[in-house]
Amino acid sequence: MSQLLPALQEIAPGIEKELKGRLASFAGMFIVGYLPQTWSFATDAGSATLTVDKKGTVVVEAGTPANPDVTVEWGHDALIATLLRQKRAPAAGDPPLRVTPHTSKGKTAYDFLRSRFGL
Repeated sequence: MSQLLPALQEIAPGIEKELKGRLASFAGMFIVGYLPQTWSFATDAGSATLTVDKKGTVVVEAGTPANPDVTVEWGHDALIATLLRQKRAPAAGDPPLRVTPHTSKGKTAYDFLRSRFGL
């Protein structure tokens, strides 16, 4: 059973809190131009979507979105461990991490946020 949805649900409140704080600051006028964002996370055991609206509200849903800004594909265990910031060495059977930005705002956001997700 995939643990992707629960992992994203676990980290979503922290992302939302941080983002809403930044949106309320001077930097917010720059950040809001990159919202909304929809990211698709896909593993060999399932997929989930993380969406952030213009107000910084984060919603996590099961499944693959129609038009994501970014798609992150990786082995299930590797992605879960990374999202939850668990120390885990890559296993021999892990597929390589594959990130595909589909929009320019998605690429910019990924470049800025990749370390936040541990990618």
